[in-house]
Amino acid sequence: MSSSARRKERSTTAPMPSARPSLLLAWYDRHRRRLPWRAAPGQASDPYRVWLSEIMLQQTTVKAVGPYFEKFVARWPDVTALGSASQDDVLRMWAGLGYYSRARNLYACAVAVTREHGGVFPDTEEGLRALPGIGPYTAAAIAAIAFDRRTMPVDGNIERVVSRLFAVEEELPQAKPLIQRLAETLLADSRAGDSAQALMDLGASICTPKKPACSLCPLNEDCIAYPQGTPETFPRKAPKKSGTLRRGAAFVVTRGDELLVRSRPDKGLLGGMTEVPGSDWLAGQDDATAKRQAPELKGLSRWQRKAGVVTHVFTHFPLELVVYTAQAAAHTRAPEGMRWVPTATLADEALPNLMRKVIAHVLDLTPRRPS
Repeated sequence: MSSSARRKERSTTAPMPSARPSLLLAWYDRHRRRLPWRAAPGQASDPYRVWLSEIMLQQTTVKAVGPYFEKFVARWPDVTALGSASQDDVLRMWAGLGYYSRARNLYACAVAVTREHGGVFPDTEEGLRALPGIGPYTAAAIAAIAFDRRTMPVDGNIERVVSRLFAVEEELPQAKPLIQRLAETLLADSRAGDSAQALMDLGASICTPKKPACSLCPLNEDCIAYPQGTPETFPRKAPKKSGTLRRGAAFVVTRGDELLVRSRPDKGLLGGMTEVPGSDWLAGQDDATAKRQAPELKGLSRWQRKAGVVTHVFTHFPLELVVYTAQAAAHTRAPEGMRWVPTATLADEALPNLMRKVIAHVLDLTPRRPS
């Protein structure tokens, strides 16, 4: 049979667009993922768990989020408990998950829900969007999944499924409004939350970025990209612009078994997190200029530059840090705004991954087994 004949046969046997939502839900009922924040079939979703998972999942994988989610709900089982915690405790628990503004917004939102809404999340998109850290997507996701509001949140998985199903030629991010409108056509008349989660699961397990399992997709007879053999070319994306490399220095100062640290300003990159002292991070900065920004302590040994550099990539720019080390005498006072912490308790500090790399570049913090 010729390719044109196969396309003609496919077009005559393809399901009507109105059947797509029911096909999705039927597939979801058989193949839904078991996730720690997802309610079991027939059970109502917990808005707190839905909200917590959606914040954590922003720009982070399900695999990475799972252990953090479990730790959070074990420590703070509801939004009131989280809203009664301290921001420092939340940042410590979040350390390593990245994009730390999410942790600050998470805490601010928990406080707002606790104090202004009696510990009960608003059940509308409008009400949810009024809370700290909740944008259009997150509000739609919580409204649909937790409260079954008939709305369609579009995450990266859904974006990919829809762009392939309809062969959306427009490049992202300009295509987002069109993809949003097309995604809404896949909403069932009821079970809005399940409709959204069905598309999320389809994108995560079948309609994957590379080598999608199109033959297993419940919508393959109605997909434009599949018969063309072009699913991996969607969604169309404009070339990424890499940020300018920034450079700086980090200063690792020890006093016996203690390390000199400080907290970053609450606002801005890595806000509120713990770091070792460092220079500004600037494009084209030379090592001599960065070194002049070292902390000043009395009785400090000579600075020694550690071989190599520590590299890290943020969303908008890559970073290279040279690392200097020095030892302080016993009883040396920490400069204003800094503090000494035992290296044995560094795991309890809100250290971002970058600072973990810097410290590991100098210190061996591998736990010792008792002899």
